[in-house]
Amino acid sequence: MTDRAVRTLVLGGVRSGKSAHGESLLGEHRQIRYLATGPLTSSDGDWMDRVRIHRERRDDRYTTIETTDLGHALRAAPDIPALVDDLGNWLTAQIDAVHGWTSGSEIDLDGPIDDLCDALGAMTADVVLISPEAGLSLVPPTPAGRVFQDLLGTLNARVAQVCERVDLVVAGRVLNLPAAPGPMLTRSTTGSATPASDTQLPTATTSDHDGPTLTPSIAITTTDISAPEPVAAVGFSAGPRPDPTDAEVFAPITPPDEAIAQDARRRHATLTKPPGSLGRVEEIGVWIAACQGQCPPAPLTSPTVVVFAGDHGVARGGVSAFPPEVTAQMVANISAGGAAVNVMAGRVGATVKVVDMSVDADTAPELSRYKVRRSSDDLRTTDALTLAEAREALAAGRAIADDLVDSGTDLLIAGEMGIGNTTPATVLVGALTRREPVEIVGRGTGVDDAGWMRKTAAIRDGMRRARKVIHDPLALLAAVGGADLAATVGFLAQAAVRRTPVILDGVVITAAAMVANELAPGAMRWWIAGHRSVEPAHQIALEHLDLVPVLDLSMRLGEGSGAVLALPIVQSAADLLVSMATFGEAGVTDKSAPDANTTAGATTADAETS
Repeated sequence: MTDRAVRTLVLGGVRSGKSAHGESLLGEHRQIRYLATGPLTSSDGDWMDRVRIHRERRDDRYTTIETTDLGHALRAAPDIPALVDDLGNWLTAQIDAVHGWTSGSEIDLDGPIDDLCDALGAMTADVVLISPEAGLSLVPPTPAGRVFQDLLGTLNARVAQVCERVDLVVAGRVLNLPAAPGPMLTRSTTGSATPASDTQLPTATTSDHDGPTLTPSIAITTTDISAPEPVAAVGFSAGPRPDPTDAEVFAPITPPDEAIAQDARRRHATLTKPPGSLGRVEEIGVWIAACQGQCPPAPLTSPTVVVFAGDHGVARGGVSAFPPEVTAQMVANISAGGAAVNVMAGRVGATVKVVDMSVDADTAPELSRYKVRRSSDDLRTTDALTLAEAREALAAGRAIADDLVDSGTDLLIAGEMGIGNTTPATVLVGALTRREPVEIVGRGTGVDDAGWMRKTAAIRDGMRRARKVIHDPLALLAAVGGADLAATVGFLAQAAVRRTPVILDGVVITAAAMVANELAPGAMRWWIAGHRSVEPAHQIALEHLDLVPVLDLSMRLGEGSGAVLALPIVQSAADLLVSMATFGEAGVTDKSAPDANTTAGATTADAETS
């Protein structure tokens, strides 16, 4: 496909939360066509209640279009994001049209399904399709039910083939499904789904036993099992640029709720485990509960990684093992789903977004919506940005955080991509902690000794220039930061304003966090360090922010990779408070409770001596 539209199929059972999840995927868009395939008027009170609930959940960005001709409706406005809710009702209308509910009839819906898939392929804007998963919709005790289930399975499989993403929603929890490793279903009539390749499925033969026996036509091996599909990065829809006026002024930060934290600690004491036996995992769960302001906390089901990308003039000075043009190449790789962060996010069900703040190349419009300039200047000899550009980048980061929180994201991860970006990051760390360059310089992407010396000299020059603006965070970002770093600062500080937890990644993100905490004191209470990298400046920055990393795996990649690896631990920490049984619920004796016999004896003895 030559366009950048993301087609997403969301599957789930009745009342699973699939529609709400589908709506959240389009949360950043300011105009959405809602293609309603079910009747908007009915004598069925329960049905009308469902319609009402869906209407009330949607805001004025939605234009509702009632249709059973989805192909035509999608082609009418391929450049406007669309939400189709749902394919089950659409399928019902197609079966009605051919009078296909009769038992034993063979229904051929290839034409309408082909038309729908062709229209989806032509979309240039994001589209989300909601559908009941086969077997989670009608229970088929009747011929009509079996017709519907068979055709629904075929429809979902066909639509999934043209979608970049398929999510399954169960009990409000979202699982991103990998691409099918085996043969995909092609066009078929009811009851005769066939694989797209020449591979044969097991066939039924007769035997001495009652009923059919499955006889494999080919050897079955486990080599077809694949890893989860990497998540392609999603860009940002077109819209007005955020107002940079006073972008460096943040509202006072409200800390996570300490009373809720105490409630969470008390709840941990009642769970079926020795006190403190889960170590720091317990405190991570306490932190999530305090951030959410409730105990037990809600499960973390909508995490999003934002990769801030930008080039740096200092990279032309040989401070990196890679040339500057690799930044644009890696941005394209992340956008296509080929980077490490995409693979890791696919495993844990996180969304990935990449934003071009200052890449020294032209990128797709959905990546460059917030772009400030092409490459920041060389911090060794001049300011990386003007003050106006620094404000513009800060405002962009704030707007991105707001959009994601408003769309339902419950945990944020900041990542980065930019050749040479550890140099300005290390300058910021050194300037704010007043360390010597040789104490903090690392090898970044893997520079040799000569490169290390060039990098040390560049950091020395940058720190010398930073001294005069050390007490002005905005001027500091302009002098020795960059548009990508400034946007990250705005993103992290605004996340704290919006009371949304963040997992920090490596040295670049943590350096930005130091500046964000200067602009918004107390913001660091809303962050957790995903890992500790091998960069010396990273450990110094973590100590400055009083953050203890979740992982220590000698990583130095960036992209948000270390934070994404820590995500399952953070999610599990919250889940323990949600789902683990208490001693009372499980009927397990709590060791910390006084022994009943001992207590009774003590009471008697006290009575006798009184």
